[in-house]
Amino acid sequence: MLYLVATPIGNLSDITLRALEILRQVDYVASEDTRKTGILLKHFDIKKPQVSFHEHNKIQAAKKIVSLLEKGESVALVTNAGTPGISDPGFTLMRCAVGAGIEVTMVPGATAFVMALVLSALPIHSFTFRGFPPRTSGKRRRFLAADRQSPHTLIYYESPYRLQSFLKDALEVLGDRQAALAKELTKMFESIKRGRLSELLAQLEKQPKGEYVVVISGAQDHKAKNQDI
Repeated sequence: MLYLVATPIGNLSDITLRALEILRQVDYVASEDTRKTGILLKHFDIKKPQVSFHEHNKIQAAKKIVSLLEKGESVALVTNAGTPGISDPGFTLMRCAVGAGIEVTMVPGATAFVMALVLSALPIHSFTFRGFPPRTSGKRRRFLAADRQSPHTLIYYESPYRLQSFLKDALEVLGDRQAALAKELTKMFESIKRGRLSELLAQLEKQPKGEYVVVISGAQDHKAKNQDI
């Protein structure tokens, strides 16, 4: 059995009882970062052999893990933080396991973009999660333009090193929409800033720090807000 196990996105107290049960039960833990997962396992006094599984070895590692599963071993896949398969290579392993006829299940838990969406104060009944945008401005603008007319609230992950560039491109492509910046969710320096893209851009420090989720209103909500003004 392959278990996709969600882990805390910051605060270790957010781990579920079932996640701990499965991590103690399985034969192996497949980890995006064995060092970070090692800290998690040690915190809960869990001792399990780890198999490294990340973006740069996902094909070779997936074959190794599937081989273990075919021998009857059980494996728990965890990401650095949050739900496996969300903006990480977990999808590759799941597809390989399903293709090999191996049973797969999931232990649900924290996902950063869901928490950011709920706290954004933007419409949550319909949304589109877009993951990490391209790194270069030209590709990023085309990426943003694909959702310019979308009525759904838009959600992105972004590195602190590219956050300012992303917000500038979003402002240029999407217009000055209502948005929210969620930083370091569940951690000591958690913060949620809400306002128009221009306002959030102006509030940013010269070099932002921390992990960010950017939530931007959809086209219809943006149009409605402008008509109310």
